[in-house]
Formats: sequence, C-alpha cells, structure tokens
Amino acid sequence: MRLAFVASANLRPMAQQLLQDRSLPAYTGVQAYARAHAKDDAGALAWLVLGYAHVLDRDYAKAIDPLNRAKVHAGDLGDYVAYYLGTSYMQTGRTAEALANLTDFSKAHPDSLLTRDAAVSYADALLLEGQPTEAVTLLEQTRTPIRSDLEFALGRAYAASGQPAKAAEIFENIYYTMPTATEADAAYAELKKLQSVPPPTVAQLKTRADALMAKRRYADAVEEYRSLVNESSPAQKPAMQLALADALHRSGRNRDAREVLNLLGNVTGEENAQRLYLVGQVAFASNDNDAFYRTVDELRQAAPASPWLEQTLLTAANLHLVHHEYDQALDAFRESQQRFPSGPRASYVHWKAAWLTLREGRNEDAKKAFEEQIALYPSGAETPAALYWRARLAEEDNQPGMAVAFYQRLSDRYRNFYYAELARQRMKHLPPPTAEQLTQYPLLDRVPPLQNDVKITESEPPSDELHVQKAELLGNGGLVDFAVRELQAAAAADGGAWGPPETAKLYLETGHYNQAIEVMKHSMPNYFTLDIPDLPRKYWEALFPKAYWTDLKRSSAANGLDPYLVASLIRQESEFNPGAVSRANAVGLMQLLPKTGKVVARQVKLKRYNSSQLYTPAVNMQLGTRYFRGMVDKFGGSFEYALAAYNAGSDRVEEWLGQGKYRDPQEFVESIPFTETREYVQAILRNASVYKQIYGTP
Repeated sequence: MRLAFVASANLRPMAQQLLQDRSLPAYTGVQAYARAHAKDDAGALAWLVLGYAHVLDRDYAKAIDPLNRAKVHAGDLGDYVAYYLGTSYMQTGRTAEALANLTDFSKAHPDSLLTRDAAVSYADALLLEGQPTEAVTLLEQTRTPIRSDLEFALGRAYAASGQPAKAAEIFENIYYTMPTATEADAAYAELKKLQSVPPPTVAQLKTRADALMAKRRYADAVEEYRSLVNESSPAQKPAMQLALADALHRSGRNRDAREVLNLLGNVTGEENAQRLYLVGQVAFASNDNDAFYRTVDELRQAAPASPWLEQTLLTAANLHLVHHEYDQALDAFRESQQRFPSGPRASYVHWKAAWLTLREGRNEDAKKAFEEQIALYPSGAETPAALYWRARLAEEDNQPGMAVAFYQRLSDRYRNFYYAELARQRMKHLPPPTAEQLTQYPLLDRVPPLQNDVKITESEPPSDELHVQKAELLGNGGLVDFAVRELQAAAAADGGAWGPPETAKLYLETGHYNQAIEVMKHSMPNYFTLDIPDLPRKYWEALFPKAYWTDLKRSSAANGLDPYLVASLIRQESEFNPGAVSRANAVGLMQLLPKTGKVVARQVKLKRYNSSQLYTPAVNMQLGTRYFRGMVDKFGGSFEYALAAYNAGSDRVEEWLGQGKYRDPQEFVESIPFTETREYVQAILRNASVYKQIYGTP
C-alpha cells in the first residue's frame, strides 16, 4: 500500500480533473497513465478511477472494462473494484456476473466500508434472479443502523417473497418518516402496488409534513398539510390549518395563506396567537405595513405573554429600523426585552435598545444600558459589543483606566472576535493598565470564562492502519469522498484527535478548501475565542487557507488591496469554492453576478471574455478585486463601507450613511440595520486580522 501510494502520487491531478469534468481529454490522460502502469498497483488505481468516472456518467457498459482491468492489481482496494464492477454489471442487465462479483463480499473484504452498499446491490441481483427469500435474509443481517436505500431493497424483497404486510410497513416508514430520502417517492409507488394497505393515519401524514417543513421543502409540505386539514378531527383541524398557512407563507404563496387564515374558526389561546402572528407575517411579506402593525396591536391585546408576540415584536422593531423610525424601533426592542426578559432573543433586543440609545446621543443612558447588558446577559453574543462601546464612552469621559480594563477583558476573553481586535488597537494609545485598574470593576467578573478545557495537541494517524493507508491511496486517485470515509472510520476506531485535521489536510491537498474549512469549524466551533498558540498551526491553516495564493496576491496588488482582506472576503463569500453559485446566481470565489463580471471585464479589457470564466479562480479574482476596489474608492477608502456595499449594494450604504453622523466606521458598522450585512463586515475584518496573525507579512 505504501509503495502504491508513492508510485501513484502523480496520478492525482489528472484523476481530479477527470472526476471533475469527465471530458474526453481527461479520460484519455488517465487511460494513458493506466496503460503505462499496467503491471503495478498505481495502474490498478487509475483503472478504478476510469471505471468510477464512467459510473458517474451512468455509462455502466463502459465502466466494466476498466474495472475488470483494475481487479488484477487492486489489492486492498479490491472492495471498491468489486462493488462498482458488480453494480455496473447489474445496471447493464448482466445479473449472473453481478452476483459473481458480489457473492460473499463481506467475507472477501471483512474490513470494507462498502459492505452494506454491496448487500443492497447483491439483494437487487437476487431479486432479479427470483431469490427474494435469500435477499431478505441478507438484508436483515445488516439492517442497523437504518438506511433508506437498504430499507427500500428490503421492502421490495419482502413484497417479492409474499409478505406484503412487512413490505408495507417498511415502505410506509420510508415515505412518512424519511420524506426527503432519495427512495421516498419510489417507496410510495411500491406501496400503491400492494393490496389491502390501509389509508395513512393522521399521525403518519403529520410526521411526513413536519419532516418536510424541517427540511424547508415547503411546497411539498403544503400538499401534506392540505390532506391533514381534510382528514383531521374538528379538534385537530385548527392546528392543521395553521400549519398549512405557515407552509403556504414560507413557500411564497401569501394570498393562499391569507385565505386559509380567514377560514379559521373561533380559535383561542396559543392557536389564536399563532393565527395573529401568521396574519402579521403575511402582511409583512406583502409590504402591507399598516396591516402588520394593526396585527401587532391585536396580538399585544390578545396574548400579551405569548412567544408569538415576542417574535412579532422583533419583526416590528426591525421593520421600524429599516425605515429609519428609530424611536419606534427602540420602543419595540425595549418592550420585547421587558415582556420577555428570559426569552431566546432577550439579549439581542436589549442590546439593540441600548445601541439605539447611544445613537440618539443619550450617552448617560447608554452607559447604564451597556452595563446592564453585561450584567443581565453576560453569556450573550452581544457582550463583546457592550464591553467595547462602554469602554469607548469611558475614553470620551477621560477615564482611561476604566476603558483599558474593559478593553483588556474583551481582548482576553474574546481573543479573535471583531471587537477584540478593535480593543487592542485602542489600547495602543492608552496607558498600560495597572493591576488595581483590572480588578476595580466587579461588573467584569460577570463575564464568564471560556468553557474550553480541552487542550488540543497534535497527533499523527497510525501509519500501519489499513483504512488510513486506503485513504491515502484513494486520495491519489482523486476519490476524495471515499478517502474521507476511510479516514473517519479509522479515526472513530482509534479514538485519536487526528481525524479532523487529517481530513482537512486531505481536502486541502485536493483543492477542496471549503470542505476543509467546514470540517475544522465543526471540530472547533469556539476557535475565535482562542489565541493563535492555543491551537496547532495546521488547524489554523485549514481554517484560513492560502488558497490560489499566487493569483490572489497578483490581483490584490494590482488593485492596491491587502491580500489578507481579499482572502477573508473570499472565505466569507464562497469559502474558496470556485464552483459556488448563490441563490441570486452570483458565481465563483468572489460571488460575482454575470452582469457585473461582464462590466468589469470590459473595464480591464479582458479579451474574449464569457461568463463561464467566472468559475476560473484567476479570472474571478481579477474581476472581483477590481470591482471591490471600485467600491473602496467610491466610499473614500473605507473598507467598512466598501464591504457593506459589496454585500448589500451601494445604494443602501449611501442611504445608511445619510442617517446621521457616526463617530467612525465602527459605529457605522454596528448601526447597519441588516443583521446579515453587519455580521458580514465584522467577520471579514476579523478574519483579515487572523490571517495576519497566522502568516505574518503577505
């Protein structure tokens, strides 16, 4: 395995290219490599890659030859060859050959992660050969943990073996409890073929509808809730109508949602509160602000303690904020916090009220509100902002000791947060704190220490572990998903902490930067609270990769931009995924709209440009950095304003800048009424600082 890994190292780029675009030149290149290494393990890996590429193309007939060639020297990758060869035979109707490849798979490959996959394919072949009982026996042995594809195969086996009741139970379970599974619709089709299957119960329909809602399949949920309205008892019907109205609203069918709500009978209590909430949301989505505010008043009178009122007050406050009705927004935020001081958004609404107090110039009231924020909600997400702005007001009052004490606590506790870096910049211009100053303010003791007692130390995966070696070899073949699965299995069995960084390393080596970032985020969700020395360097390098660095630096320099700021912008926009496409059809690393790319390409005189080039990292960064530079210039060199414009549009930023004076760009950022844009700007500036700490001078 080790020799095969070394021998196949130069296969990786061409294999990745083939698996990515599966073009004729890519097929030709990997095939030439396979023929040149026909007598060794590296050649077997290349043949496996070729066969798998044909499988991805659903050209199973063409997959058979390269997979057969791979068998000769497959070695410990024999399970992958056997599984995909058997599957290809199945898909081309060569059932006997499929059975020959998949028979006794678990015995031939006892350590394979494909055992259950092979069982499903083998069972399908058994069914085609008229052996359903044998298929049932096989699948029952490997049924746990539940997998929809295996369950579907088992249901078909039970149906073919003359056990319709058991088949129906399985198909119903897939369709009603796993409605987003690939096999859900097929399970329903199989269910309809069975005789004497009773109609679904209300509980089954509701389970399916609720699961669809949870997965944001709102249009599908609408149909299920509509059935529930017809099937429910009089006592259940109002709840189903409310759920239907909610699904209609979320799927954008507000007129239909309004009709359903109008048909509701006399409901009381929380059902009435939910009804009013939905009436308000429909009005809000329809830009009928007067109707929305009337609903807020109704809800306030009918259900003053309901969580539905808490949600509605937050919507009302944000609506006032967007329309620059600051007094009304402040009142709504304050009312929400006072009515629901322990609610899920209590810390947020208290902070917004405190911030608007500062923006109105009522500094003394703002000081008290910031201190109250820290005292009441010390674990809230808004504590760093409260610490920072209380310190700023202390500076304005010529209280440097208090300011530096608050800044120091902020820097120590929230190490790599946006406000922590700002605090460190402010402290450079203040006298160093004395020990007495740092202990003079008991309020700071309310800020809880970081709950992160786990000391991360570097560890290496066991070099002689089979799954680790298979992962390395599969990685050379560009079979990244397979390699990750092998690594994760090895890490789970070993119990070591090496799993996430090794997985991230594999993703980085194969250019899957976004997946490396996500793996490490999941592994270390509190990484922003840590100092750089607190985590091994490879953790930071996976979280903040220097992807496409040569082109990134070139484009940044050409536009007078800090490459770390550009890297941070890309990390926020696409996490370095060149194929990323947003809901608005923004494309590539820097998420440029095709029409924007066309305009900027003309500006930089990019010849023979077409929008597909936005998927090319170098072109995307060339155009994206030029576009961002234009934003910076438009707003007088302010990166805060430019970043806000990049996210929300120049017109909105100009509108926000017209809403009074700001101490500095930092006050502007905190005042942005769109939460997404505010957090976007803060995250990019924070990340640029982290990049600089990790790598030093660009």
